[in-house]
Amino acid sequence: MTATTDAPDVTGLSPTLADLEAEAIEIIREVVAEFDRPALLFSGGKDSAVLLHLARKAVWPAPLPITLLHVDTGHNLPEVLRFRDQVVADGNLRIEVAHVEEWIADGRLKERPDGTRNPLQTVPLLDTIAAQKFDALLGGARRDEDRARAKERIFSVRDAFGGWDPRRQRPELWNIYNGRHAPGEHTRVFPISNWTELDIWAYIEAENVPLPDIYYAHERDVFLRDGMLLTPGPWGGPRDGETLERKTVRYRTVGDGSCTGAVESDASDVRTVIAEITVSRLTERGATRADDRLSEAAMEDRKREGYF
Repeated sequence: MTATTDAPDVTGLSPTLADLEAEAIEIIREVVAEFDRPALLFSGGKDSAVLLHLARKAVWPAPLPITLLHVDTGHNLPEVLRFRDQVVADGNLRIEVAHVEEWIADGRLKERPDGTRNPLQTVPLLDTIAAQKFDALLGGARRDEDRARAKERIFSVRDAFGGWDPRRQRPELWNIYNGRHAPGEHTRVFPISNWTELDIWAYIEAENVPLPDIYYAHERDVFLRDGMLLTPGPWGGPRDGETLERKTVRYRTVGDGSCTGAVESDASDVRTVIAEITVSRLTERGATRADDRLSEAAMEDRKREGYF
């Protein structure tokens, strides 16, 4: 980055955000130009909302030539699904939804003993990529979220089984991206890889990017499990010894409700959220995602199998 101050430019973005936005838009335009059937992973979460906003800016005034893709575990928080559907309807966008429930119903997947469906997303994701012949997938992963994501390139080639091999990382000198891939392979692309959680929220404020309201403080019934505040849902409620309480919370990240926790917070708008995360010492995944606590290499293990 060349920026040395935080004074806003003519677009209302700080020089740092303007540079990050320009980099992301350049990457998205490269994908549109280089690939035949790109898709954008859209869960309705804050990172995918920012990514979609950037993608629409990248091609404006043309309509978005990219299909949205979401793997719905059946355990997603309903507020997020409503937001997803509203964004798609308002923008007249194309979306492909892979329902984990369908893979469980026909025997291609089995429920896990712990009840979480987050790891079950991989097979429906890979099956849908193959069925739709997607050759590039844009995603909102960021390097500050996890060590496995920190060492992945912006253009990341996946093999014919969707797997990621760190040894196949390609150099990206001078912002030159290589999306070449063999038949059956595809490329995962991370336009906001260099952003931080704070950058995301500053951009949301500057660009007025809409989000599901659960990112802001609200009252919710929660129970404590393994140090995390979970909410009851189709994945189950409190077990014996777990007490349901009404608390004022918000979500820093959203995903499968069985492993995504809330945090106690009174941050009710973007400004107070920014103030809150400025002093946080944990990334949002480190603070609220149980699936990343399974092992030191939990994320990398899932990525090698085809997880995003």
